[in-house]
Amino acid sequence: MRHDTIYVSDLDGTLLDPSSRVSAESARMLNSLVSQGAMFTVATARTPATVQTLLERVTPAKTPAGRDIPAIVMTGAAYWNRRLERYDYIRMMSPYATDIILEEFARAGINPFNYCLGQHEMLNVYHTAGLTTREDAFYQERRHLALKRFHLGQQPKCHEATVLFFAIGSPGKMEKLCEAIREKTGCSAAWYRDIFNPEVALMDVYAPGCSKATAVKDVATELGARRIVVFGDNLNDLPMMEAADLAVAVDNALPAVKERADIVIGPNSGPSVAEFILSDFHSGE
Repeated sequence: MRHDTIYVSDLDGTLLDPSSRVSAESARMLNSLVSQGAMFTVATARTPATVQTLLERVTPAKTPAGRDIPAIVMTGAAYWNRRLERYDYIRMMSPYATDIILEEFARAGINPFNYCLGQHEMLNVYHTAGLTTREDAFYQERRHLALKRFHLGQQPKCHEATVLFFAIGSPGKMEKLCEAIREKTGCSAAWYRDIFNPEVALMDVYAPGCSKATAVKDVATELGARRIVVFGDNLNDLPMMEAADLAVAVDNALPAVKERADIVIGPNSGPSVAEFILSDFHSGE
């Protein structure tokens, strides 16, 4: 069996089905693989609050030596231990960079969600102005989650614990804003189209050096994996696909992602990721 391989999947549009859930069939297959020693985890822009809920039917994996394999969350800004429900690692922005980023958002007329780490693994999420329709939908889907608390109409008193900024806007505006923030702060800023509405752009900003690619390589090295297989569908998955030994795209992925992939499998409407891992894991027998 492929005990030398770590399998890392994006969530939205890849492992999650069109209703944004891990299907019962995928969960069954992944749990069987984990019980046989397959090293499986995820790399996502989502926070632990949603990852913990979305993966509740999937058993956290361990290495053959018994070490917990963390979920790579917030695009690599943090590693989350699903079994212990705590951070193994988290990287925050400098107050200086945070101030500049807020100035750039204000100049662009965009009010971001500001995520700050609080006590007891809690993420405090601040938003200063009235919510747009799309922002309100984002808030309503997450406002009851554990590990996350929203503070609408507020900003944090200090900027020493900022982990990320998340914003929603138009593709043209987000692209320019990303370039400005990267140039002025060196922070990791990326925008990508919403998989449910391509006319809407989403944007994440993290501390310098944070990326799925860096996190995947670091976790693989730390856990002793000699081979990396990743799964993705969107533009923000391209860096980790470049870093992998084998890059796999689901059939519903964007054309640029499918073009970069070594293999294109079935769509996320079926258990395509789990099926591929099952086949690949046993190919080492």
